[in-house]
Amino acid sequence: MSRRTTQGESFWNPYLAGALAGLVLVGSVALSGKFFGTSTTFVRSTGMIEKIFTPERVASMDYFMKEAPIVDWQWMFVIGIFFGASIASKISSTYKLQALPDMWRKRFGGSILKRAGVAFIGGVIAMFGARLADGCPSGHGLSGSAQLAASGFIALICFFIGGVIMARILYRGRDEQ
Repeated sequence: MSRRTTQGESFWNPYLAGALAGLVLVGSVALSGKFFGTSTTFVRSTGMIEKIFTPERVASMDYFMKEAPIVDWQWMFVIGIFFGASIASKISSTYKLQALPDMWRKRFGGSILKRAGVAFIGGVIAMFGARLADGCPSGHGLSGSAQLAASGFIALICFFIGGVIMARILYRGRDEQ
């Protein structure tokens, strides 16, 4: 089920993890009729926060008429991702609370503000792309490919290529951990 690194940490077998994710996807469709996706949750959360201050504005927005800013199955799914990842990292002894990943610190220095700025800008770009594409990588890639949609496979390939290119640019192809 898991394998150990030279540092004694254990990681889940990626094939098992992928198969389990597939079963969760099938279960999601079977029980709720809904496919995976997470980007709408972040927009809905923004709507919930904005509703506290200007509920009339949120009520009049076309987007929130279509996607109500409420806690729903998808919102709970995102919360589950956080807790599931936390539990898995604790079980595998890889949980490590740190402000900056070691790889970031080696490459860019110890500025937490710089890391936060880059993460924020990256998040804005990713969310803009997700809204522009009307879905996130998990929605298009995982759910699309599960439906054998050509667009799902193309999306997965493009996300993977984009990730490899950005990792090469940011870390200059270094093989560090």
